[in-house]
Amino acid sequence: MDDELYLSVGNQTITGWTDIRVTRGIERCVSDFDIGLTEEQIEQNEVTEVVVQTGDECLIDLGADLVLTGYVDTYEPAISKAGHTVRVAGRSKCEDLVDCSAVWPNGQISGTSALDVATKLAAHYGISVSCDISDLVSIPQFNVFIGETPFEIIERVSRYSQLLVYDQPDGSLKLARAQSGTDGTRATGGIVQGANVQAASVLFSSTERFSNYTCFAQSVLSFTDAGIGANMVATVSDPNVKRVRERYIVAEAVQGFMDLARRRAVWEMNRRAGRAAVISVTVDSWRDSGGVLWTPNTLVFVDIPKLKISKKTWLIGEVSYRRNAESGTTAELVIMDPSGYSPEPIALQPAFVDGSALGGQQ
Repeated sequence: MDDELYLSVGNQTITGWTDIRVTRGIERCVSDFDIGLTEEQIEQNEVTEVVVQTGDECLIDLGADLVLTGYVDTYEPAISKAGHTVRVAGRSKCEDLVDCSAVWPNGQISGTSALDVATKLAAHYGISVSCDISDLVSIPQFNVFIGETPFEIIERVSRYSQLLVYDQPDGSLKLARAQSGTDGTRATGGIVQGANVQAASVLFSSTERFSNYTCFAQSVLSFTDAGIGANMVATVSDPNVKRVRERYIVAEAVQGFMDLARRRAVWEMNRRAGRAAVISVTVDSWRDSGGVLWTPNTLVFVDIPKLKISKKTWLIGEVSYRRNAESGTTAELVIMDPSGYSPEPIALQPAFVDGSALGGQQ
C-alpha cells in the first residue's frame, strides 16, 4: 500500500519528506502538521523548486486517504553546509474558528440547538458542520461576548449537549459523542504485544480519583422566599477507591438542580476513573491490519500483558502519523476507556435553566 505523504498546494503535489508529523484527535481542534523536506524536488528526472507561501490552501493525503484540509501557517527555509531544507507547518480549515472572533447578529442566541449554533458560526468562515446525534437539547438564551471565538461558543453549547467537537479530514467540523459499546466503529486487528507494538507505556494514576463525589449548589436566591434554596446535594461513590477520599464540587444552581447535580457527580467519577489509565503506544504502521488509517474516535482492541493491559476495547483519542530516518513509519496513539472522554454536564445560563430537562448522557 502506498504510504507516502502528499502535500498539495496550488498546482504542486510535493513528496519526498525528510520527516513527517500529522496529528488528529477528538480533544483537539484543530488537526495540524509539521513536515520537513529538501528545498528542491526531483520530478520525472527534473529538479524543481518547492514554492509554498503562508496562507496557501493545502491538502494532505497519506497514500490515497485525505487526512487534512487546511492552510499553510508557517514556511521556514534554511541553509547550512549540508544543504537547503524547508519546514512547512499548518492546520486544518477549522483554525479560523479557533483564532478569529465570532460573528452573530445581535449577539444573542436562544431557542436553537448545538448543531444550529455551530453551523451558523462556522458558515461565516466557510466551514460546514455535521452531527449524527438526533436527541439534541434546546439551547437556552445566552449572550455572545465580544471577542469570543466561534470555537469557544461551539465548545460550550456542545458540552451542554454532551458532544465532543473536532475537525474532519475535509476541513469540516464534527459534533459527536465518544464511541463505546458494541455498536461503535472498531479498528481491525487491534494493538497486540508481539505483533504491531514497537513501544508502549501506560500511566496508571490514582491521584485524581476519590471515594465519594458530592455535588453542592449555592443558589443565588438563598436569602429570598423564592427559588430552590441553598446547598442542594447529590452524592455518588466509586467502589474501586478503597480508602476515604472525599471530593466536593460546586456546580451551577438551576431549577431542578438535583438531576444536573447527580449527572455532574457521576461524570466526575466516570471521567476520573476513565483517565486513571492512559495508554501511549507506537505501532509500526499508519494503518490497522485492514488497511484503514488509525482514526480518532475509533474503538480498538488492546492486549499488552507486560503493561497490565489485557484484552481491553478502549477508544483512540489521538493519532500522530510520523515518519523520520530514525524510526521509519509509525503511528503514535493515545488510548483510554471511553468514559474518560465524556464532556462535563453544564448549564449555560444557571438562573434560567431547568436541570431536570437537560438531555445528554446520564
